[in-house]
Amino acid sequence: MSSRLPAQGVPAVSDQVRRPSRRRLLRHAMAGAGALLAAGPLSGCASPASGASALSVWDLFQGGDGMLMDDMIEAVSKGAGGGEGFEIDRTILDWGPSYYTKLAMSAAGGRASDVAAMHLSRLAGYAPGGLVDAFDLDLLAEYGVTEKDFSPAVWARTRHEGTVYAIPLDVHPFIVFYDKKAAERAGLLDAAGELAPMGSPEALLEAGKALAEATGESGILFGHVTDTAQNWRMFAGLYAQTGAAFDLPDGGPPEIDVDAAVRVVTLMTRLFDGKTNPSNLDYNGALAAFSSGRGGMAMLGEWELPTLKKSGMELGAAPFPQVFEKPAVYSDSHSFVLPHQDSPDPARRREAHRYVAQILKQSLTWASAGHIPAYQPVLAEPEYAALDPQSSYADAAEVAVLDPPNWFAGAGSNFQNRMCQPLQSALLGDTTPEKAVRQMVREADTLLRQPNPVA
Repeated sequence: MSSRLPAQGVPAVSDQVRRPSRRRLLRHAMAGAGALLAAGPLSGCASPASGASALSVWDLFQGGDGMLMDDMIEAVSKGAGGGEGFEIDRTILDWGPSYYTKLAMSAAGGRASDVAAMHLSRLAGYAPGGLVDAFDLDLLAEYGVTEKDFSPAVWARTRHEGTVYAIPLDVHPFIVFYDKKAAERAGLLDAAGELAPMGSPEALLEAGKALAEATGESGILFGHVTDTAQNWRMFAGLYAQTGAAFDLPDGGPPEIDVDAAVRVVTLMTRLFDGKTNPSNLDYNGALAAFSSGRGGMAMLGEWELPTLKKSGMELGAAPFPQVFEKPAVYSDSHSFVLPHQDSPDPARRREAHRYVAQILKQSLTWASAGHIPAYQPVLAEPEYAALDPQSSYADAAEVAVLDPPNWFAGAGSNFQNRMCQPLQSALLGDTTPEKAVRQMVREADTLLRQPNPVA
């Protein structure tokens, strides 16, 4: 396995992390969520909110993202945009399952931070069990943030039983990057110099061939070998484009359109046939090949933008092409949640709401790393329209599709890993699309029969 895992929403950068005062980086390897409630109160976490004057914030942003969050926190701490500033005690933890285990344990053990970051796809594992508290939408509105400021596709996932438990910071979709010069030679650009719509599986296959001819190398690059999420990202986005339901009701069985799934996996195997487009690249291999000009297009998360900008190519980007019946782009969202507190201090809760609102208003800074601001007033700013290529794929937020809303799904989950394994076998030619889909259905059924450890 590659030594560098593609953490969703975390750019692949190695910048030195700045360390302002009251900023802590904690690295803890922890057991799986199955041991959450048995573990008892968590030691080594930030102090309870009621025991400190600074607003305590947990997140998983390191590298380039971490530095941008530093800038945003610094701005709101100084009262950017008017109003009072903040004193922030920021704790940064490693991305991955350990982050979510630690977040759950802090809420269950009474040592929760005032605000925490969470992938929106993970909310279904926390809100039903009372591990996060609801937002006061009237209070947010006092600070200039309302439901109408967000894409309905993303806002719909902030709720549990009609109550809002998360406020999105961004949308980070699975998109396509392309070499503009190669795409122009391949005849794939429209009159505005952007990637033209494709509209069918055959058009996508032909685009790969045209790009391969234009580059003299590969057409479309995709790294998936031994990866725990990439195959699922592509499959989930394409499957959503078919319009078929992918429902995982508690207790099972899964409600998956097998014919639609086979249709999608068949396209994936045709696209990555090992000829026009390689079938056996890992994540780093695909990223390196595209960066060095050995392919005309790469299917990646937008979080790779900072790395790709260093390549020197004339870089373009676009939402993942619609090739089936309806537009859909696989995405996730970094969001803010209020970890559960038994007796939250009303004044601190008010400050937590004000903090979330003020950070959202700084998300033009966040967009520089490639993320689409979820707070749509920022998208309307001329400065965002000037961001290239970020503004070229902003429409992906309108058709964002996240993981199924199940406790075991979401970013960094075992669900994604278990879906990826049969898909990898199909792309490598070790099994048929039909057998791969049947295995995916069996894996989903197994997970549905497991009890939620934090319910």
